[in-house]
Amino acid sequence: MPLKTSRDEAPTLNLTSMVDVLFCLILFFMTVSKFTELERKIGLQVPEVSDKGALTDAPEKKTINIYRDGVIEMDRQVMRNLNELTSRLTEARRQYAGLGVLVRGDGEGRYQRVAEVLNACKQAGVSELSISVKLLNPPPR
Repeated sequence: MPLKTSRDEAPTLNLTSMVDVLFCLILFFMTVSKFTELERKIGLQVPEVSDKGALTDAPEKKTINIYRDGVIEMDRQVMRNLNELTSRLTEARRQYAGLGVLVRGDGEGRYQRVAEVLNACKQAGVSELSISVKLLNPPPR
């Protein structure tokens, strides 16, 4: 068995990459501090207000149910015809422009009635439309 007669050199730390990162951080903070100084020197007095939140809450989506027999119901009120539905949606959009609508049609009903309701929503200017469906085989959790 050979014996070792010389000593190995002690490992040294290579600090080059750490110094590079340190210089990058110094440059970053120097430039950021310059921007904040420039913003402080702007002679502008911004008005102050208290934080009370949004002026009004966003309303919930309007729900339109289309039953198998063709009856249309919006927010639990039966609509006599599509014109009434369109006018009620238009009025709701005047109050809140970003109004959303959820359309739920009976799976055994006529699709023509669902298409008519979607067209009424389009005529009322509703841009956020959703259709409710049920998955046959839900994915495992």
